[in-house]
Amino acid sequence: MKIAKIEPYVIVHKLDTPFYFSQWQYDTRKICIVKVILEDGTYGWGEGYGPAGVIKAGIEFFTPFLLGRDALGHEVLWQEMYRRSLDYARSGSLQAAVSAIDVALWDIKGKLLDQPVSVLLGGVKNPVIEPYATGLYFTRVDNLEELLVEEALLYKSQGFKATKMKVGLGIKEDIKYVAAIRKAIGPEMRLMIDSNHAYSYKEALELSRKVEKYDISWFEEPVSPEDYDGYRRLRENTTIPIAGGECEYLKFGFKRLFENDCVDIAQPDICATGGLTEAKRIATLAQAYNKDVIPHSWGTWIAISAAVHFVGNLDKNPGRMYNDLPTMELDRTENALRDEVTKSEIVVKNGLLNVPNTPGLGVDVDIDALEKYREIDEAKIEFRL
Repeated sequence: MKIAKIEPYVIVHKLDTPFYFSQWQYDTRKICIVKVILEDGTYGWGEGYGPAGVIKAGIEFFTPFLLGRDALGHEVLWQEMYRRSLDYARSGSLQAAVSAIDVALWDIKGKLLDQPVSVLLGGVKNPVIEPYATGLYFTRVDNLEELLVEEALLYKSQGFKATKMKVGLGIKEDIKYVAAIRKAIGPEMRLMIDSNHAYSYKEALELSRKVEKYDISWFEEPVSPEDYDGYRRLRENTTIPIAGGECEYLKFGFKRLFENDCVDIAQPDICATGGLTEAKRIATLAQAYNKDVIPHSWGTWIAISAAVHFVGNLDKNPGRMYNDLPTMELDRTENALRDEVTKSEIVVKNGLLNVPNTPGLGVDVDIDALEKYREIDEAKIEFRL
């Protein structure tokens, strides 16, 4: 089955409530999705994570090399894109463009073979997933602590067994909010913190030691993604597991993380790090280094569905008779691009979701909503979330 057309779209939505974290403030969500169409009309959807206009340009760069090619040979096409970008884009947004196309090709493959992507990845080892709620961003209000507590309690009432909050505003302020949320949700709900690489090693170590008593399940992106030594030293000097990797690309980036013993938990973003094809390789590499894999996921139901199928196929680490349910990120912040443009059969009930058994990713796009949110003028400065 040959590829006839590749159509990237940038979709954008102005938020009702702007939010911020340690690096930037956002009042807009902007995402690049792509539709790959075969000669017989079969199509698949993919998504890239990062600056949407740049990713769209990357998809347009790769398109001439893929038209007329066999869509089932997704590893052949992946290698073509990798080699075409190797000299000048070993990491970054061109790899997110590769990822978007690759995810769409897996969606197509599932539809052509009448199988869910998780089965094509090797089988459903984890039919039930316990996602954690990502939220608890900052807003510019006088009663921020009260609002954060209310949000955390909402997630608990919805059945989530874990939630992740932002830190990185300063150690004293971070401790205040962590303490308030832990007190509100109680000891039975897991709590993770994410500084989006806001701290130096010494600052991250001080924060870690001061919040250890709040039973933190992991500290995500504590230091700069360039500071491999800082990651390693922090991991050696705190009892809190260290997580990172959303800024890494391809198996080579994760090899650096693992060789330097930087993390306990690797967090590849499937829509940035090379798609499902490369994420599968990263998972194998992580297992060889005895690291857990919990993918980063931020976007529409296309990205979320890719992560669900990926986690559904992950090996137990280590294997035993009674394992905890695997987890993955589920963004709960305002996102009309997720909720209106994309449609999925995945339902989160009592804090659990089932890996779908429909062909492909089990996701589709509402074309009317796509046109509603489609951006025409993309010549704007964009920042990575």
